[in-house]
Amino acid sequence: MRQIRVIIADDHRIVLEGLKALLQNHNNIDVVGEAENGLAAVELALQLKPDVLIMDLSMPDMNGITAARKILEKEPGIKVLTLSMHSDKRFVSRALREGVSGYILKECASADLVEAINTVVSGKTYLSPQIVDFVISDYRKQLLDKEYCADSVLTKKEREILQLFAEGKTTKDIAFLLSVSVKTIETHRSRIMEKLNMHSIAELTKFAVREGITSLE
Repeated sequence: MRQIRVIIADDHRIVLEGLKALLQNHNNIDVVGEAENGLAAVELALQLKPDVLIMDLSMPDMNGITAARKILEKEPGIKVLTLSMHSDKRFVSRALREGVSGYILKECASADLVEAINTVVSGKTYLSPQIVDFVISDYRKQLLDKEYCADSVLTKKEREILQLFAEGKTTKDIAFLLSVSVKTIETHRSRIMEKLNMHSIAELTKFAVREGITSLE
């Protein structure tokens, strides 16, 4: 039986350990790595190149959607399975737009997670039963929606920087994380505020939470 190599990424250690223990009970699944934030998940996935990356949607430093995009840009063969507590269609649509292979709710049964892993490895998409109906009816509409939202207004880099500001990072912190100058981050911040017509970090934070860029759990 072919071994499925899996990496788990979740910022809650108890969830991480629980998922690892669950998957280790299945002989065809090998947990080869763990990560506790989005940046670490990207680095580990590009290093180990697993078959499947099970990744929490809401993580510090870099959310699961941004992390998925960065991974799939370089390693499109990795199957990213998003694990989330959010069933809102905006979260689901953004994840699917970035190319994830599956979206599973944290409330699912353990058997559903194993089924999801086997499904995405076979080249198919897996969605939790609770979200299938509205995804089928609303996904195409969501893609064509011209609503004023982060995806239509901000670049991918600006959304990444917005998350870091919303999570309380300073300009200097962000410059260090992204390996750019403080002046570059200041320029991005000014451009983000101008595009959104906002004038404070507090306003940016509320916008980021509403748009699913961060949940501030």
